[in-house]
Amino acid sequence: MNKPFFEVENLTKRFGGLTAIDNVSFHVERDEMIGLIGPNGAGKTTLVRLIMSILRPDSGSIRLRGKDITNMRTWNVVSEGIAGTFQTTRPFRRLPIIANVMVPCLGPRTSRRGEWVKRVEARAMDALEFAGISDLAMEPASRLSQGDLKRLEVARAIATEPELLILDEPFGGLTPTETELMAKSVRRLHKGGRFGRLHSEGAAMIIIEHKLQELMKIVDRVVVMHFGKIIAVGTPDEIINNEEVIEAYIGKEVG
Repeated sequence: MNKPFFEVENLTKRFGGLTAIDNVSFHVERDEMIGLIGPNGAGKTTLVRLIMSILRPDSGSIRLRGKDITNMRTWNVVSEGIAGTFQTTRPFRRLPIIANVMVPCLGPRTSRRGEWVKRVEARAMDALEFAGISDLAMEPASRLSQGDLKRLEVARAIATEPELLILDEPFGGLTPTETELMAKSVRRLHKGGRFGRLHSEGAAMIIIEHKLQELMKIVDRVVVMHFGKIIAVGTPDEIINNEEVIEAYIGKEVG
């Protein structure tokens, strides 16, 4: 039996007497886009921080392509092929957005890709084009709208050429138009393609999102968390009609 592309197994994280992540297990295949949902405090962001090695678990394992990455440093996790964005954007606000993207272009993962990668500015521009904001390359990050800041975060993440991309509330704070543009960018990143010198084979994705109607349109499966535990896994239709999920979280928000 083939091993999953990405797998979390029996992951647990405690903060004092609080168990924030309680024996969590799930997997993502190479061609999948997974939604991760749950009410505030369910443990979603803590789980992402564990995957990215910002936090260390008390027990359990995280594997990518069968390789245990549980206790790696964050930069080594990125070098292995995982990148993420977070709900709160933290750009270098006084620098042009292209300079914001040039920093991850200098990482060891991209430096192995060939001689052209050494042209950092061109590499960064390709990532901005992929995210749909190359026309704003020379604008200071401080002048960007919330939607464009989210797209900048995506550009910085894809500049590392991830095989697994984790997006923490990519639609949060966006207008309906900005949400639609972001959803198109996410689909394009998942499918892959060539944009300038940047070539993407497509990235597996884990998307944390509270805007469920938008999320359910684009994901293959949904993982639902509540009080640090996974209470359901299934297709969007299965999750929307799951009584335990409705009671714990969804209510009348979707349907």
